[in-house]
Amino acid sequence: MKHFLSFAQLTADQAMDLVRRAASMKAQGFRSSTLAGKTIALIFEKASTRTRVSFEVAVRHLGGSTIFLTPADSQLGRSEPLRDTARVLSRYVDALVVRTFAQANLEELARFGSIPVINALSDLLHPCQVLGDVLTIYERTTDLSALTVAWVGDGNNMANSWIEAAALFGFTLRVATPHGFEPDPGVVAWAKGQGARLELTDDPQAAVRGAHFVNTDVWASMGQEAEVDQRLAAFRGFQVDAALMQLAHPEAKFLHCLPAHRGEEVAEEVFEGPQSIVFDQAENRLHIQKAILEWVFA
Repeated sequence: MKHFLSFAQLTADQAMDLVRRAASMKAQGFRSSTLAGKTIALIFEKASTRTRVSFEVAVRHLGGSTIFLTPADSQLGRSEPLRDTARVLSRYVDALVVRTFAQANLEELARFGSIPVINALSDLLHPCQVLGDVLTIYERTTDLSALTVAWVGDGNNMANSWIEAAALFGFTLRVATPHGFEPDPGVVAWAKGQGARLELTDDPQAAVRGAHFVNTDVWASMGQEAEVDQRLAAFRGFQVDAALMQLAHPEAKFLHCLPAHRGEEVAEEVFEGPQSIVFDQAENRLHIQKAILEWVFA
């Protein structure tokens, strides 16, 4: 049985195979009966548009069905231990797709359940999103090791998954964050131990200069609403605007996992400009999710 909780559990070959498989599925308009007769539970403690819809459609494209659960729909929001939820749901459904807060919640569900668990987002990592983003890059160049990717903004779950991805796909990753908002040190240490070409800085210009892809995310994510004013002040100077994009490679593309706060982390002119490929990213969530689902059941 396989889980998909982070890039750290994959080999470089497995990660690349998932990207290639998703590209093939997209090219074919792939449908199958891989999940025929199977039911996938989507357990979402955080709201979602792209993650929920892309997973529900992916399961249907593979012939399966879904059940959607929020804390209000189950004992997750009450007193039942996660280990009990894992053991009960394992008797009913065939896999769990979980969007939660703590990475430890995913690990506990995987440990005590007897079905695959897929990380649809935690506060630490967002591997499904970043794998789809790598697919979006791969569609434009298959030589990933020759690339430089810049991350500008918060050292959040997206930044952490990009750091893990750099260790597997071989591109150079430059991460620019304000002081106090650096990525997780454990993730950084793991990636460096794997030989990742990783540069950490507090200078957005240094991160973006010459980069082939420039990436950002909102400055205040779900659950950080009380920190908005503090974060707006801390991230001043970290907006991806036209002037910053001019420092990147002449053919550089702009990435954003969405939803975007235009006028904060990204200028409208960049988000809606010719360098933006954000809606290709959004589409590719569907295709990469199909590849992940197929892989965990293979």
